[in-house]
Amino acid sequence: MVSKTYEFDYFRFSAIFMSPPTVAEIQACYELCRLHNNIGFWVVWLPTGESIGKLPPGKFTNLCVAWSIAMAYFSHPEISATSALLRAAFYVPLCFGVKSLIMTIDDLLDYDIDALVERTKERPLPRGAISLDRAWLFFGLQVVVGIYLAIKVLSRTALYTSMFVWPLYIIYPTCKRWTNFAPVPLGLMFNVGVFMGWSDISVDGSMNWNVLIPIYLGACLWTWTYETQVHPLLTNSASDDVRPQSVSAPSTSFCRSETLRPDVHKDKYDDVKIGINSPALLCRQYTIPICLGTAVGFWGLLVYGGILNGQGPFFYTGVASAGVVLLKELLRTDIDRPKECKAFFLTTPLIGQIILGGVVADAVINRYIEGQLKA
Repeated sequence: MVSKTYEFDYFRFSAIFMSPPTVAEIQACYELCRLHNNIGFWVVWLPTGESIGKLPPGKFTNLCVAWSIAMAYFSHPEISATSALLRAAFYVPLCFGVKSLIMTIDDLLDYDIDALVERTKERPLPRGAISLDRAWLFFGLQVVVGIYLAIKVLSRTALYTSMFVWPLYIIYPTCKRWTNFAPVPLGLMFNVGVFMGWSDISVDGSMNWNVLIPIYLGACLWTWTYETQVHPLLTNSASDDVRPQSVSAPSTSFCRSETLRPDVHKDKYDDVKIGINSPALLCRQYTIPICLGTAVGFWGLLVYGGILNGQGPFFYTGVASAGVVLLKELLRTDIDRPKECKAFFLTTPLIGQIILGGVVADAVINRYIEGQLKA
């Protein structure tokens, strides 16, 4: 038997690990991180901020982000507004980092599929803007920096809680190869900040699971709603102006056309041909009613969590207002119209911001009434 001898390729090693990045590679890394599209930041940062406000009165805390921070501020008279704002700002780069890491590994593990789909073939890896080796090197740098910062700046409980979803960073990009339920691990990843926010500001690292679990599950249902609804957009590639010429199923306000049209649903045929899965292919004409159910579940679990935390009327006003916007946009969306799917998806930050506004107003006004408002 003849054994192969592997020689160290110095030039290849130097090209991968020692060469400074080119302008094209820097631009490619920027695109890998999706820094040109930061909706992912909002859906990570907003739930992270929610849980902090649910801490029981009487404990000193340091603060976290968005919903969490505002709800902690509501529950904790000892927390100053300045502390809450500084902690929220502290989590901004962390959430950008998490979002960028997820986007990078998603492109790395999907580069072969992306090259076969019209919508994604111009991403950095398929178009050759950066080599696979250099992209993995960039991902490795993100991991090293991310783990270092997590160890240095997070509380032990917040760190250990975040570690629960670290494997999902690798599992999620593979989901389309074997399941239609990719939004499930995505929701588990994106919304773990609900627990991190609470534990990060708690002196003893404890968490009120009765309050946090409903909020976490509700946020996961929110993820399913916007991620499933946007998949018709992600699997469409033609003009919105082309309407179906074939016979289609009767339309109602809840169910749209059942016909998969080659002109508008071109990528869906690519998905089937390639053998990948998506919630759009699973739900088909039932996308709207299924998302309606998850949206109502999201709204109901937020209300339930607020009740358990003793929130005031402005919290429920914010949640109700966000629910109205969510349901209105959902019911008016035609999944055969990519522009309408995109318009719905772009309301995602607004919905979270309305909820955040309600929590903040509830906390500030409650403190003012109680005479505990301080900078």
